[in-house]
Amino acid sequence: MTVKETLNDGLKRGYEITVTAAELDAAVNDKLKEAQPEIEMKGFRKGKVPMALLKKQFGPKVLGEAMQEAVDGAMNKHLEESGDRPAMQPEMKMTNEDWKEGDDVVVSVSYEKLPEIPEVDFSGIKLEKLVVKADDASVEEALGSLAETAQNFEDRKKGSKAKDGDQVIFDFLGKVDGEAFDGGAAEGHALVLGSGQFIPGFEEGLIGVKAGDEKDVTVTFPEDYNAEHLAGKEAVFECKIHNVQEPKAAEIDDEMAKQFGAEDLAGLKGQISEKLEDEYKGAARAVTKRALLDELDNAVSFELPPSLVEAEAGQIAHQLWHEENPDVQGHDHPEIEPTDEHVKLAERRVKLGLLLAEIGQKAEVQVSDAEFTQAVMNQARQYGNQARQFFEFVQQNPQMQQQIRAPLFEDKVVDHIVEGAKVTEKEVSKDDLQKAVEALEEE
Repeated sequence: MTVKETLNDGLKRGYEITVTAAELDAAVNDKLKEAQPEIEMKGFRKGKVPMALLKKQFGPKVLGEAMQEAVDGAMNKHLEESGDRPAMQPEMKMTNEDWKEGDDVVVSVSYEKLPEIPEVDFSGIKLEKLVVKADDASVEEALGSLAETAQNFEDRKKGSKAKDGDQVIFDFLGKVDGEAFDGGAAEGHALVLGSGQFIPGFEEGLIGVKAGDEKDVTVTFPEDYNAEHLAGKEAVFECKIHNVQEPKAAEIDDEMAKQFGAEDLAGLKGQISEKLEDEYKGAARAVTKRALLDELDNAVSFELPPSLVEAEAGQIAHQLWHEENPDVQGHDHPEIEPTDEHVKLAERRVKLGLLLAEIGQKAEVQVSDAEFTQAVMNQARQYGNQARQFFEFVQQNPQMQQQIRAPLFEDKVVDHIVEGAKVTEKEVSKDDLQKAVEALEEE
């Protein structure tokens, strides 16, 4: 078996692997001898089937396996000896397409290898960490928002008409074709207009009603309504209005605090302050991370595998096209050609991705099973009742697992670099932090 270099241009490598017919024949014989003791065939005792008969019966299949193993083995040995790490799966192709049994096998192999990545002196990196304290105004604003969510309702003045956001206490009886239907009636029901609890058109039909009114509201059930006997049907709801109530924000006091799990108002303010500062820290970290990536981008330079840049540019162009054309859900659309801007962004992403991967590998950064599981659970919560199905999907999908692990790994590498960098803290206002975050989104 021989491996001959055919291409050495930058990161591009090409090789010709030749496996002789004699080597293949020997590999086939070895495989058949190994399997012979367990083979049974009519007319022969187990393990006594002649080699010539085995070769005739199983030779072609074993030959294919031997060819694949020989080429793979030669390739793995070459990569081990050369130290090359292919950027993507090597391309392999038989060059003697008219091959027949008894001929040598010649395979052409080509790939782009990952570049040598220079060391980075973390101590030479200077970063600014923005620090924001939760001020009284922010805490009071958050308290006000909580009070609105904990709002109560009070009766409006007699004769007042119901507005969007008001609560109406009423009885109703629904009929289709003049006949009442199951589940279409209630007494003393409380409904906040605009909440979307009822089918489309119903709540709008109660805008303007007053206490003591009787009103028929006509609506049409959606075609996909979960009760098939009502789907698409027109219904009339006979409504009797008892009360029209306006929303009143809860009093900001100890009682309201207890509704949110705090012992008293002071305790609730403390919880809000901690939560706000956690949010500020998350936003500030994003700003610091961008600054770090900019520093790294400027600090190192190395040749990039064209195939990785091309694939990344294509993915960026495709994603941005779909963002600009949200109505197109599938991929049945014209081919999207990456622009120079897409390529430039792809080069940065590939460069930083390779650099962070190299730093993380040398620092032996690992994402623990507990960290991975927590990240999966956080994503699963977004799927509500289908959280379990999402969890099982991730367990069975290695590609999805990698998509979840990748940002976790990147963040841990970033933390590792920041630990070695020169970081100075700068206390700023919430507005200044917001401007810094908005600047990230504009880039």
